[in-house]
Amino acid sequence: MVLWLQNCTKKVVKYILLFLLLQTGTIRLNSQPIPAAFSTQEYIPLLKGKTIALVVNQTSTINQTHLVDTLLKLGVHIKHIFAPEHGFRGDHSAGAVVESGKDTKTGLPLISLYGKNKKPSVEQMQGLDLVLFDIQDVGVRFYTYISTMHYVMEACAEQHIPLMILDRPNPNGNYIDGPVLKSGFSSFVGMHPVPIVHGLTVAELAQMINGEGWLKNSVQCELIIIKTKHYTHGTYYELPIAPSPNLPIQLSVLYYPGLCLFEGTNVSLGRGTNKPFQLFGFPNWRDANYVFTPRSIPGVADNPPFKNVECVGYDLSDSSPLDIFKHKQLNINWLLIAYDAYLDKSKFFLPNLFFDKLVGTDELRKQIIAGKSASAIRESWQAELDAYKEMRKKYLLYD
Repeated sequence: MVLWLQNCTKKVVKYILLFLLLQTGTIRLNSQPIPAAFSTQEYIPLLKGKTIALVVNQTSTINQTHLVDTLLKLGVHIKHIFAPEHGFRGDHSAGAVVESGKDTKTGLPLISLYGKNKKPSVEQMQGLDLVLFDIQDVGVRFYTYISTMHYVMEACAEQHIPLMILDRPNPNGNYIDGPVLKSGFSSFVGMHPVPIVHGLTVAELAQMINGEGWLKNSVQCELIIIKTKHYTHGTYYELPIAPSPNLPIQLSVLYYPGLCLFEGTNVSLGRGTNKPFQLFGFPNWRDANYVFTPRSIPGVADNPPFKNVECVGYDLSDSSPLDIFKHKQLNINWLLIAYDAYLDKSKFFLPNLFFDKLVGTDELRKQIIAGKSASAIRESWQAELDAYKEMRKKYLLYD
């Protein structure tokens, strides 16, 4: 009886300790991904005594502490910060010019990589021993953080400076879908011949960019990769910080791959509302039932499409993020529904054909105009998707 009580007491103490360790963050359950930035013991020794630049934004955190603050506290010499779209603090709306300057909190120089200067210049790379990239991506070809990474890789390769990537989970990394970008459609919203939903983390994509010779003159960037722990491409990962102003919640992030295609049309996807990338519509939609009016929201949607104009459409915000994650498919049905309902179809797509840049080809636009079904459209992608999936296997870091 005494021995039984002793064993019970040991088990109770064990579970209490386990609970406390989990609560304090000292240990984590294996099912919860741990971004590479948390693994300071792996990369801080590689930064000591070096002069570095960072490519970071508001998502570059270790729990509630920004990576910049952590590195400064540990005595790492940061020469300057390269800022992507939306700025270092993530407070610039989509497309807004990001100015170079000085960070008011740390006093560090900020160099914009969004605007006229998308690639670090030779002068901006001088004196650096290493560049560190740590930004939360969403796994979609037209999300511009990976375009910034491409240009940083190119600059590093040309100046023979290593690039360290602190990898983070891909919240849309559990599927691959959409057209593969074709030659002639490359732009800052699509630089690589990959599908819209590419199924890679930023570190895996960096390896692919190197391996497939996609940098200018096929130069090779020396990569130092710190992996995310306890992550697979089938892992559901809830982003702790909004990756950009119009992706405020997980549902927006998961709907983004499909709804962002409306950026190339005369359809609102909710910019200027409290539900961006959770609804879509346009003025005078006769058969829809959700009414909304986009407004100017400084730093989020300064001048949204249909500003102050009543729109009618569909609200998708009641969906479960986990259910959307499990769906594993780029939703083009919304495009077909909206096009079918649009009275003057000649004005559905924007005249600048930005839609084709987002999609990476003009075929989808032509298929929609021709009245092709969703299944027929999806079938037309399959051969190139199969070839891409085979190529992708060479660069995977996670199951």
